[in-house]
Amino acid sequence: MGKRVMLTLLVFFCTNLILVPSALAIWLTLPTAGTKCVSEEIQHNVVVLADYVVIPSDHTLNPTIAVKVTSPYGNNLHLKGNTTHGNIAFTTQEAGNYLACFWVDSHSEGGDEVNVNLDWKIGIAAKDWDSVARKDKIEGVELELRKLEGAVEAIHENLLYLKGREAEMRTVSEKTNARVAWYSIMSLGMCIVVSGMQLWYLKRFFQKKKLI
Repeated sequence: MGKRVMLTLLVFFCTNLILVPSALAIWLTLPTAGTKCVSEEIQHNVVVLADYVVIPSDHTLNPTIAVKVTSPYGNNLHLKGNTTHGNIAFTTQEAGNYLACFWVDSHSEGGDEVNVNLDWKIGIAAKDWDSVARKDKIEGVELELRKLEGAVEAIHENLLYLKGREAEMRTVSEKTNARVAWYSIMSLGMCIVVSGMQLWYLKRFFQKKKLI
């Protein structure tokens, strides 16, 4: 029994270590002019939740910001201006880098930088386990096991995604190597042809001059 508990705790500990990148709290300092962005590579069909709030300072009056979130193909998933806080929620439809950009809104008063707190959650970290517990009427060890099951599924899907990306990169690398090889062969062939033409021209030139 003791070994089983230790194994469960070990799995839970390792799972939490693996899932750390899925929940990030970021402090952003926005300049008065310009945009600051954060990005994360997310696979297909993953839930993303984020909360952002402007942290007011003593030197800036009524600071407001604009927020824009885009997908890897440039589709707008969230766009809001003249705000001090907000929520972002979407399910990814495509795999790749998702970009969240923040900038100081033109309606802000004052000329100081604006601080923004961003709480970014994806995948298993974005799941509302309280709602799951109420809906399925589970608690305690059973709820923790359900969390572990969800974590294992998320890790498995992530490994499959990484495996697919590795296969794509390997294919691209093989195609690139093949093209470089063909280019090298063609370059060598052209050099041989040009050298042969030069020898032929020089031979004719010396024959006309009766030097050979």
